[in-house]
Amino acid sequence: MTRRGPRSAGAVLVAMIVAASATACSDEVNSVSGTASNAASAAASVASKGADAVASATAAAEDKLKSFKDGVNASGDVKAAATVTDKDGRATSKVTVRNSTDSKQSYAVQINFRDPSGNLLDTVVVTVDDVAAKATKEATARSNRKLEGAVKAEVGEALRH
Repeated sequence: MTRRGPRSAGAVLVAMIVAASATACSDEVNSVSGTASNAASAAASVASKGADAVASATAAAEDKLKSFKDGVNASGDVKAAATVTDKDGRATSKVTVRNSTDSKQSYAVQINFRDPSGNLLDTVVVTVDDVAAKATKEATARSNRKLEGAVKAEVGEALRH
């Protein structure tokens, strides 16, 4: 179950206001209950779309990580920098991988984007191929969709293969 944060509450409030405005001109006898019903329906729709986007991104990330055969946990070798919003409104984070082994390795890194309350907003998997032995390499994680407000990037899972 996902938690609904301040952004979700704001979206619900906007949906309720829009629904209330749209039904305020109605000739319906029971307009108060009609307005409440329409507002609740609109709010549920907004919340559902946000949850669907996160669920879809999470499933895609899980599938991508599963495709890396014989991966070894390498979370300690990976760091995600502070997020920056790009020109398209998507959150980005510089991902740094440090190969601590004595041979060239490739990495699959799941980056989770969260709001200040810890709610998961989006998740992506970045591959960092051919990192030389005892070297570092950078890549950029970019959210699947526009994210508003303060967004933090964190390493969810990292596999070396």
